[in-house]
Amino acid sequence: MNHKILMNPGLDLLQPYPFEKLAGIKSGVKPASDKQPIDLSIGEPKHETPGFILQELSRQLKGAASYPKTHGNKDLRQAIVDWLIRRFHLPAGSLHQGHHVLPVNGTREALFAFAQCLINRNNKNAVVVSPNPFYQIYEGAALLAGASLYYVNCYRERDFIPDFSSVPEPVWKNTELVFICSPGNPTGAVINSSELQHLIELADHYDFMVAADECYSEIYLREDSPPVGLLQVAAEMGRNDYSRCIVFHSLSKRSNVPGMRSGFVAGDKKLIAEFFRYRTYHGCAMPLFTQAASTVAWQDEEHVIENRRQYREKFDAVLGILTNLMTVDRPDASFYLWPEIADGDDIAFARGLFAEQNVTLLPGSFLSRTANDINPGKGHLRIALVAPLGECIDAANRIKEYITKTTGK
Repeated sequence: MNHKILMNPGLDLLQPYPFEKLAGIKSGVKPASDKQPIDLSIGEPKHETPGFILQELSRQLKGAASYPKTHGNKDLRQAIVDWLIRRFHLPAGSLHQGHHVLPVNGTREALFAFAQCLINRNNKNAVVVSPNPFYQIYEGAALLAGASLYYVNCYRERDFIPDFSSVPEPVWKNTELVFICSPGNPTGAVINSSELQHLIELADHYDFMVAADECYSEIYLREDSPPVGLLQVAAEMGRNDYSRCIVFHSLSKRSNVPGMRSGFVAGDKKLIAEFFRYRTYHGCAMPLFTQAASTVAWQDEEHVIENRRQYREKFDAVLGILTNLMTVDRPDASFYLWPEIADGDDIAFARGLFAEQNVTLLPGSFLSRTANDINPGKGHLRIALVAPLGECIDAANRIKEYITKTTGK
């Protein structure tokens, strides 16, 4: 007997993930057999995981015999609070480990889950505002929560910072959540203090929440200029309750442990309490051994400083090769380059580069949507400088060879 399977209607609205699209354009293409493959399409850190983190992880494996608590243990929460206060110059005592932070299994699952928790399913007109280009989890989370998306295009003329002043008032009136990513994926752009303050003021006026994905906050290129954070700006405004503000952080990029799936959510006490209640049903508590390893990771900065040094070395080398060949800027932070190519066909460029040089990059148009008749990612490429220095230099030289051959430069 035939029967109809009733599913969340938001599933029908989901687009293929960028890497599915990338696999599609590579399908049937045979890359040059005399060149080793180099993949700079995925933002997966490849630097060595610090030994002290692995040692603590191994030492605590006995914790596999116990159920972890959704709230995590006090030592981890306190380490997170201490790190936030140090890193973002927050007032002492403004964060409490029992009320303002919640360990999560990486920012990806937390960003998705937060939207499911927050969006009012009774509001058929609920809107989630997202930068464009963007991390696709924002879109999927909004659609599966029953909301619609409003995309704020990010252009070079504004240093790839979303212009929230361009959002029409009718959109703001239905907005329940704004996602921001600073430093940005894929652009590396950092939203400054005045822009964040303006966004918080808009949140007060129109009654929405701000979710700041700050998972790249520790990959910056100047030691004397760390990116500002949402909680930092809230505190500078005298907003020590961090009302309407939630930040997402991860150890994946900071400490080179993407497989550990460890991060946290912090901010507005009321939002954290509701998110905790949601997560007790969601069933996603962090394993005890991961909590222990995460605690020591958040307490150490030396390995993070070395991590940034390695990325700076790669940016210097690669930009020295590519700067005169394509429109490409040194980002403020993150480990991505976001070059613009001359003819604007990012898909054809990525396919041709793979075929002739066996180098894989991600077309920028796969990371954005057409909004106001423009796809702001079109004509761009995302280059993730995650491979070892030698491979990044090799890839840059192959890109140079490809451009020189196809354009005659």
